[in-house]
Amino acid sequence: MRSFFKNVLANIVAIVILCAVFFIFFIMLIVFSSMGSDKAVAVKKNSVLTINLKTNIIDSPTEEEMGLFGISNQNKSVLLYDALEAINKAKTDDNIKGISIEADELNAGLTQIDDLRNAIEDFKKSGKFVYAYGNGVSQSAYYLGSVAEKYYLHPAGGIELKGLATEVTFFKDFADKYGIGIEVIRHGKFKSAVEPFLRNDISPENKEQLSTLLNDLWKNTSYKMAASRKIDTVQFRTIVDSLYGMIPEQGLKYKLADKLIQKTEYEDLLKAKLSLTDKEKLNKISLTNYISSYEDEDKSGEKVAVLYASGSINNGDQYNDIHSEKYVKYIKKLQDDDKVKAVVLRINSPGGSANASDEILFELQQLKKKKPLVVSFGDYAASGGYYVAMAADKIYSEPNTLTGSIGVFGVLPYYKDIASKNGIRADVVSTNANSMYYSGLNGVTSYGVNMMTKSVEGTYKRFVHFVTQNRKKTFEEIDNVGGGRVWSGVRAKQIGLVDELGTLNDAVKFAAQKAGLKSAYQVESFPKKMSPFEQIFKDLNEEDVSARIIKSKIGKSNYEILQQITDKKLQSEVKMEMPYQIRINN
Repeated sequence: MRSFFKNVLANIVAIVILCAVFFIFFIMLIVFSSMGSDKAVAVKKNSVLTINLKTNIIDSPTEEEMGLFGISNQNKSVLLYDALEAINKAKTDDNIKGISIEADELNAGLTQIDDLRNAIEDFKKSGKFVYAYGNGVSQSAYYLGSVAEKYYLHPAGGIELKGLATEVTFFKDFADKYGIGIEVIRHGKFKSAVEPFLRNDISPENKEQLSTLLNDLWKNTSYKMAASRKIDTVQFRTIVDSLYGMIPEQGLKYKLADKLIQKTEYEDLLKAKLSLTDKEKLNKISLTNYISSYEDEDKSGEKVAVLYASGSINNGDQYNDIHSEKYVKYIKKLQDDDKVKAVVLRINSPGGSANASDEILFELQQLKKKKPLVVSFGDYAASGGYYVAMAADKIYSEPNTLTGSIGVFGVLPYYKDIASKNGIRADVVSTNANSMYYSGLNGVTSYGVNMMTKSVEGTYKRFVHFVTQNRKKTFEEIDNVGGGRVWSGVRAKQIGLVDELGTLNDAVKFAAQKAGLKSAYQVESFPKKMSPFEQIFKDLNEEDVSARIIKSKIGKSNYEILQQITDKKLQSEVKMEMPYQIRINN
């Protein structure tokens, strides 16, 4: 018996030692990985700044998708502001002779691509070249690549130029079939976030707003592509309608590309442009490496802080998305930091929890009392995302921003029918008349619906009140453009929901000017990127790990549909949330 216990103890000790060794090895791997990624890169002479498909353009560090346990995905993420600064710096950098856009797919939002296009257009004024090459090119990638003075396409490639569309998924028949009841309370005929649970087809109001929105976005983007390629707008529409870009020869014929060549031939062409011999190496430098080559570690002096608010708005203290407790801490820190002279809030959010949005708005209002607060809209600034902007001294929107959606709703799902069909029922014992006004098995009482309706209406009035204060309009004026309707940035400017059409850079410059800062000020981003060690402990969250696994198996778009059905945050909470996320499909 003694030898048995000795063997068991020895095995336990061996397992503990083995686990410790693996853990230490893993920590060292993370450390060396992070050290390597922070190493500065020297820019060689005759270099070409390269924007390729391995680059994700993101608004905020919280958008960066990491692999399990903090190991980064293959694609490198670059903050939009950093990318724009890099292109601007490259314009006057003698070592950078041109830009090569080599993106078949592009992980960036429509407004982000707009900003990149504008920066590259400005870069071209330096007299340096901008070329682009593609193989199987997505529409978003071509939208960026078309800004180049020359666009080259693989002989067996193609361009998926097709226009914009959105697909609305409906769950009403599914819910009816399986006995799932859904009680919906909403304000605003355009508040279509809950339509998938109420109907099995699109409403006329929702079809109207989506059609107007898509046509606004496409008018802007298609005009820019046609102008860059020197194609008549009527002919460009025919090209898109006919999907001519999918056939390389047709793409060449209709001026979408300048020449059909192999990738090695394209690189030979770049070498010739740089007057390099066959034996000389073509020096390419990626956006991420170029940024690391000049990053200034000196964070002393006066600052303009850019606080990024990306994702859905929720209660809680998590790092990803916009969680009210976390953002209240960020805002208070910026408010108390004497070196921060002005704050730019960069919003890229379709909204979310009304309560969390209100918490964030209040703290922003307190910050505004101490220093200038300027807001910049990204792809989305809708519903709760628009609500938190109401503390701003000035609001900048991109032309293609999806904004507005001034409306409120609540969703109460219940399972009485499906439970009954399967022999399940519940009796209620309570102390008060409405102790259980809502339950998953018995649904919601008529009095509960009445009180939820009052809550939604009260929240909507509060929403409109803050908008009237910031936009200096009457309740009736805001209600007429509210009701949950979504607008493009261009139309939002026309109806007075924003002050100016402009970029994040424009917002930063105005904030600095309002704070009386000169050109020597620093621009610092918040929240800070997670360290590898912080990412390790974040990744140990069971729900986070399982969500990543599911998303990787079924795809991002399918995962978002699944979330619509299963998301607990939709239940029993008043929401300020935009109905749909419109994207250019890759």
